[in-house]
Amino acid sequence: MAAKDITGTMPSHVAIIMDGNGRWATARGWPRLVGHRRGAEGVRKIVEAAPGLGIRYLTLYAFSTENWKRSTEEVIGLMTIFARYIQSEAERLSREGVRLRFIGGRERLDKKLQKLMAGIEERTKDNDRLHLTVAINYGGRDELARAAQRIATAVAEGRLKPEDVTEDTVGDYLDTFDIPDPDLVIRTSGETRISNYLLWQSAYAEYEFTDTLWPDFTPEELAKVLDRFSDRERRYGGALTA
Repeated sequence: MAAKDITGTMPSHVAIIMDGNGRWATARGWPRLVGHRRGAEGVRKIVEAAPGLGIRYLTLYAFSTENWKRSTEEVIGLMTIFARYIQSEAERLSREGVRLRFIGGRERLDKKLQKLMAGIEERTKDNDRLHLTVAINYGGRDELARAAQRIATAVAEGRLKPEDVTEDTVGDYLDTFDIPDPDLVIRTSGETRISNYLLWQSAYAEYEFTDTLWPDFTPEELAKVLDRFSDRERRYGGALTA
């Protein structure tokens, strides 16, 4: 693949692993759910700031396929926070031109939450100022397995030939089929792993790991991360150009 130097440009698509809510609360002697509620407030601030920072696509990791292993109390609390966020933010997101959609398997989610998710997706589907994607019950491996199942079904039904399955074909069957791959992936809280997040899509993304816990991650810190991104040279597997 030819080298591609885009030094000085800003990312159009930023994906964030929002980590550290529980630790933020525990450090203050509060229940973990307090941290998750404060984290939801942080989402609002970042979403409001994103368009002004040149971000057109923002993808947030809210709940992974592995998070079901947490305590029942915490899982139920998180699902309640998701539902309240959708209900409280629907009008503002619609008014401000934000399209909200969700990725991940929905079959395990509460039916009422599924209905809220579908409702706000329908309500905001024509918005184009910011494309906000929230990953709930999402895992990169699970997404690839579901995509493989759909491809296998298409082949079995004669709608697709095995020899026609390419990288582009796989992309067409992913949850993110209609949005570009992320340019930049950010993880908060000091952890330096990707935790099964956008495995296919982030093959050539730049990464930024910050020690800041998600409830403390501000638009100002996001702006600094974006500035550092603009100084990077993205090679996409190629050598530097002369």
